[in-house]
Amino acid sequence: MKDIRELYLVYKDLKEITLIARVRNNRQGKVVSFLVLNDGTTLNDIQVVYKPETKGFDQATKARVSSIVEVRGLIVLTPGKQQEFEIQAQEITLLDQAIEDYPLQKKEHSPEFLREISHLRARTKTFQAIFRIRSMAAFAIHKFFQEKNYVYVNTPIITENDAEGAGEAFVVTTREDANYEEDFFGKKASLTVSGQLNGEAYAQAFKNIYTFGPTFRAENSNTSKHAAEFWMIEPEMAFCDLKGNLEIIEDLVRYTINYVFENAKDELDFCNENLEEGLIEKLNIVRNSKFAVNKYEEVIKILKKAVEDGHIFEEPNIEFGLDLGTEHERYICEVVNKCPTFVTDYPKEIKAFYMKQNQDNKTVAAADLLVPGIGELVGGSQREDDFEKIITRCKEMGIDPEELDWYNGLRNYGYYKSAGFGLGFERLIMYITGAQNIRDVISFPRTPRNLLF
Repeated sequence: MKDIRELYLVYKDLKEITLIARVRNNRQGKVVSFLVLNDGTTLNDIQVVYKPETKGFDQATKARVSSIVEVRGLIVLTPGKQQEFEIQAQEITLLDQAIEDYPLQKKEHSPEFLREISHLRARTKTFQAIFRIRSMAAFAIHKFFQEKNYVYVNTPIITENDAEGAGEAFVVTTREDANYEEDFFGKKASLTVSGQLNGEAYAQAFKNIYTFGPTFRAENSNTSKHAAEFWMIEPEMAFCDLKGNLEIIEDLVRYTINYVFENAKDELDFCNENLEEGLIEKLNIVRNSKFAVNKYEEVIKILKKAVEDGHIFEEPNIEFGLDLGTEHERYICEVVNKCPTFVTDYPKEIKAFYMKQNQDNKTVAAADLLVPGIGELVGGSQREDDFEKIITRCKEMGIDPEELDWYNGLRNYGYYKSAGFGLGFERLIMYITGAQNIRDVISFPRTPRNLLF
């Protein structure tokens, strides 16, 4: 018994087939009736032709949308028709009947409605395309790093530190009060917001490592780009500076997109037709162009000039120290450079404590990758390797150095450069598929006031 994906590869060499699949549509005619089936292994459906003389005909006519049937029949080539072949059924067995009010009938459904039935929406073509691309992209990322001899590290989900110092962590506790000294770990614990700090420790042992796992932010945001639970790819490279970091980012993004093109072309075409017109063209720009690099100070000058020339930003006060918004990021990569763009050397006041201070003492060796259509996709930096400087930065940012004594102390045990970045996996999938909301690229999204399934 073959699945439908296999069948599409070998149908010219087969005469008959037996398969089990789910009913997408069941259309009765006076002489000939048609079942449209799919088993989830490919976006492509199979059309089954059945007639009154087909064994199991009565059962077949009663098969509702989403019911499971077994079909035994002959493969008939249909050149010139919409499908390349069809199955002329000899026998149809109704294995399981779906209820009449199955929520996904053959009609248009809004994304909002589908989010309310996330346990079923993966049966639609849209979400089959999105989540197969997500699967392909995840494999590509692991393949990229494994081929470069990176060690895959699983950093803790439960942690005592907030890597960014932003205070947006979910507390993990067994108590109803805040007496954390009596709690399970004897101290306050939270879900991780990043695996980076732990990853740095392992990079000093293995040179090149990467993490790929879930992260959590207790950020009360209802935008289309934020979720409380999401996945991050966080490589860390010892003996590497910012320039080397940018090269790895560019190689990874291009490699992942190329892999999806090579292995999920049907799904990409579907997304191009149904989710974002011009998606293929947009991705080809990323695949084929050299990424631009602009220093933050240069970006500020470009944005100021744009305002002077009449361009309207929602945040028009463009000054050194501005934390760039999506509108500014997209202007730089879409209007100015027309290609993915690295912005480097940000003011230290708007960046994390662990980023390496440049010699000007006002900027850090940090970089964000901005891509057309979405803005920031990747954030990274070279790490501060001077023990005294990182202690000072902790104090300046209100972080107790003693709470990160193990991390800061790495600088005292032989620490020559380190660099890394964080790539939000869902942001990448949104970019590759053209999906407009992060809730539509996570199987069961977790957002404020939403804990369905």
